[in-house]
This record gives sequence, structure tokens and C-alpha cells, in this order.
Amino acid sequence: MTALCQQTCRRSARCTAALQIGTPLHRVAHRSARGDAHTVNEAIHQPRRKLALLHSQGDAAEGAARDLRGCVDFVEPDRADALVVIGGDGFMLDTLHGMLAGERMVPVFGLNLGTVGFLMNRYRGASGLAYRIDKAKPVSVSPLRMEAVTQGGEREVSCAINEVSLLRETRQTAKIEISVNDRVRIPELAGDGVLLATPVGSTAYNLSAHGPILPLGSQMLALTPISPFRPRRWRGAILPDTSRISFRVREPHKRPVAVVADQKEVRDVAEVHVEIARDIRMELLFDPGHALDERIVAEQFIT
Repeated sequence: MTALCQQTCRRSARCTAALQIGTPLHRVAHRSARGDAHTVNEAIHQPRRKLALLHSQGDAAEGAARDLRGCVDFVEPDRADALVVIGGDGFMLDTLHGMLAGERMVPVFGLNLGTVGFLMNRYRGASGLAYRIDKAKPVSVSPLRMEAVTQGGEREVSCAINEVSLLRETRQTAKIEISVNDRVRIPELAGDGVLLATPVGSTAYNLSAHGPILPLGSQMLALTPISPFRPRRWRGAILPDTSRISFRVREPHKRPVAVVADQKEVRDVAEVHVEIARDIRMELLFDPGHALDERIVAEQFIT
């Protein structure tokens, strides 16, 4: 048992004794080594799920993983009812894509030890983790499914939780035709590229490209140009998530374009077709009051 767990057990004993002499539950609290307040419920709570632990590389994430393993009995990922992921948004996306490849979906509770941590919860130390997971608010998301056809006729299928982006490969401006539900809407977009973002991804690359932030339950997708030259006044579109969006690269040999689905890149594409993968549902877990829908709303008021 780690020193942190020994401290937790001693605090739990003090809290239990206080309850026996009639101290109100809301008055019984202790502080972890990191200074966070936890109630006695958090200290003695046992998880209702079988939990597995994954963490990114780096001293901070590895140290947090050691602390958690000293306080929680984790199982192997293939036996788990839920995953605890320590790291940043990039590692979270890697984990979710790993589940997509394995075709086994379980809820994921992220702990942020990265930079932004938009898909994560705040790391508060080892104490109270099981309690937080059992009280967490679930958010279900479906990824985009991309089918790319290369200039050589090869087909690549991949999923994206944040966005699918088409980007020029050389100094030559990309020229891309954009269709929605088989109807051409932009005959020729000239610029660095274009992206299609989910509500989850609307605060990532899409926001940096001056695209709109989409509320989580909006059932919309953001179609956003990247450094457009023509049409100069077009700033993108908000589309129903029932739409099928197609991109055709014009002059592909002279103006080669790559497509990226989150972190999966396919180069020298000729056509790309994207739609929501409604047969896939992924569940992210968030602390009450800090759920993803609230973060997306709050992001719109940052000045």
C-alpha cells in the first residue's frame, strides 16, 4: 500500500469515527496531499465497475498511474467495464481509435495531464477516483466515417472523432469541389484546404480555422474552409449530421491533396466521402458540472 493510500485509510477512519458521534456528513471532509477536498464517501467508495488503466508516456502521467495503481485494483483492458485514461487529448484520441479498431466499446474517464485536456477531467490525485467514475455524467458521441479514394484507385476507410481535413501537399493551392448529398455546392474552393468537424471537434482545428463552435446536442457538422482564396467571401457552412459530404480534388496531379481523419493521413487523394457513423457510439465520462456540453458552451465566451 502506498503512503498516499495509508493517508487515505487514516483519514477514512477519522471520518467514520466522526460519523459515529453524530457529525453531519457534509462537515466530514479531508484533504489529499494535493490539497483537494474529498468527502468520506469518496475516500471509502469501492468501484461498481471493473476498471482498466492506460496512460501516456512522461514522468507526470507515469507517476499518476503509480499512485492510482496503489489505491485501485485495475484489471486488464479486455476485462474492463470502463477505462481510466491519463494523458492529454491526443492520447485520449489514440485510445478511442484503439477501441474502434478492436470493436469493443467501454466508457472512458480521462484524467488530464496534457496541455488542453478538452476531452479529459481534472486530475485530483488517487483518492476518490472510484467515486468520481460512479458519479460521472456520460456523453455519447458518434465519429465521422471517411472513405478516401486515391489517384491510384485505392480505397481507405477511417473514422474521425474530431474532424476530417483535406490539406494541400505542396506550395500549389488546393482546388476542391464540395458536394452535399450529391449536389454540388462549391464548384471550386481554392485555398489551403477544407475540414468537416463534429461538435466534439468544433473547438479544435475547426475553431483555429475560424469555424463555428457547435453545441453537443445540435446534430450538426461544421464545414470550414482553411485559408480560402476563392470564393473569398465563403466562410463555411453548418450542415445537418444526416448529410453526406463529398470532396473531389481538381487537378490532383498538379495540386496534390492529403486527407487526415484525426491522426490517420492518406496522401494523393482524388475523392473523399464523409458521413456520421451512426452504428458506432462512444461514451465519455465527465465529472458533474464539467461535462463536455458545458465546456463547449463556455468556449464560446472566452475573450
